[in-house]
Amino acid sequence: MNVRTGILAGGNWLVDKVKIIDRYPQQDALANILSESRSNGGSSFNVLIDFAKLGAPFPLSGIGLIGDDAEGLWIWEECSRYGIDTTQLGVFEDAHTSYSDVMTVRSTGRRTFFHQRGANAFLEPKDFDFARSEAKIFHLGYLLLLDRLDAPDAEFGTAAARVLNRASVAGLKTSVDVVSEDSDRFPGIVLPALRHVNYCILNEFEIGRTTGIATRRDDRIDIGAVEAASRRLLDEGVKDWVVVHFPEGATAVGRDGPFYVQGSVEMPPERIVGAVGAGDAFAAGLLWGLHEEEGMETALRFGVLSAASCLGGAGASDGILPLKECLELGSMLGFRKLR
Repeated sequence: MNVRTGILAGGNWLVDKVKIIDRYPQQDALANILSESRSNGGSSFNVLIDFAKLGAPFPLSGIGLIGDDAEGLWIWEECSRYGIDTTQLGVFEDAHTSYSDVMTVRSTGRRTFFHQRGANAFLEPKDFDFARSEAKIFHLGYLLLLDRLDAPDAEFGTAAARVLNRASVAGLKTSVDVVSEDSDRFPGIVLPALRHVNYCILNEFEIGRTTGIATRRDDRIDIGAVEAASRRLLDEGVKDWVVVHFPEGATAVGRDGPFYVQGSVEMPPERIVGAVGAGDAFAAGLLWGLHEEEGMETALRFGVLSAASCLGGAGASDGILPLKECLELGSMLGFRKLR
């Protein structure tokens, strides 16, 4: 029996067109663009590039759709440069490659996205062939931003849940991520998937919208509320771990283990260029630890260290450092105390 190894990431592939601005303007007002660049975007593309830049010692591969255009060609070239297998990255000729205009305020790192769904909207279950993969973990993202996978399914609730079930049956561990959409769609789309998920990775906003439990009080993270919301998702069927990340740190709770809390890195403001991709960077660090069976405490630390390095660049993966240097960053700067 072959031993599974590697990460297979499926879902959103897009180009981020990042603009650093001096302020976010009121409607009808003006802001100045200080610099602009192009970078990888979307859950699948970001996580795989992050793994490559962290120095992952295992295979990386992706599933998704791009357009037959210059942006799609650039994605192919970036994957080739970083050694990512694109055998299941298809070209959809009836739509262009998805992209986002990302407006990042220089002084805060806060960003706003203007998104064009493009080819991602047409990704569906038939595009996933798990028989062709020997990966250990399948990471799917982002739910709520994949039109045909978010669609209802008579047997599984959603098409994404069907895909996750097929991955589980094929022998892969499954991981899922969600986009921070301002809507009431979370329960209907997220909850059906959870019965087929080993590692549910959300931020505090997303788990709040999914469970109806407010995770912040007076703009401060409420660790007790995060734990309550996480345990509710275990009740909804998550197989192994619910992991929640937020600017102050991250938490994890599993069926057979304690509630873990990890503070984020104490990043000086002058080292922060932008927060684009920080959530995906956290997921990559976390999944590295889980893939290598390092234990959840170590996996959480890898997650916050990877996210911290991401803050040093304007694009989603521009700031990512090799994992050894991430560990050195944590030793130098230290971690926040959450409790």
